[in-house]
Amino acid sequence: MAKFAVLLYVPAPANPLELTPEELEGHEKFGAKLGELGGTIVDGHALLSSTEAVTIRDGVAVDGPWGDGKEVVTGFMVLEARDRDHAIEIAKHAPGAGVEVRPLFEPPAE
Repeated sequence: MAKFAVLLYVPAPANPLELTPEELEGHEKFGAKLGELGGTIVDGHALLSSTEAVTIRDGVAVDGPWGDGKEVVTGFMVLEARDRDHAIEIAKHAPGAGVEVRPLFEPPAE
């Protein structure tokens, strides 16, 4: 099975300690749907609020996330799926305002 990074986006500042009951329910439903669709989460983490982020540009540290936007990355997971289409189908059920799916780099076999 192939591995994909799945990045979850929600409105800033995205504090995981302030999830609503509806948001928590969305995560539970996603976990159940993930199993139904045959995917596996290899690892995953929630990120603290985007107000805790520090961005380093050209060697200078600046408070705040990389981009200035209404939505920020709130967490990520490594998902095992059959292929790209399968990963996208699973990720469509992830909670949040948006989701990014990106294949993980696998070095070529020698």
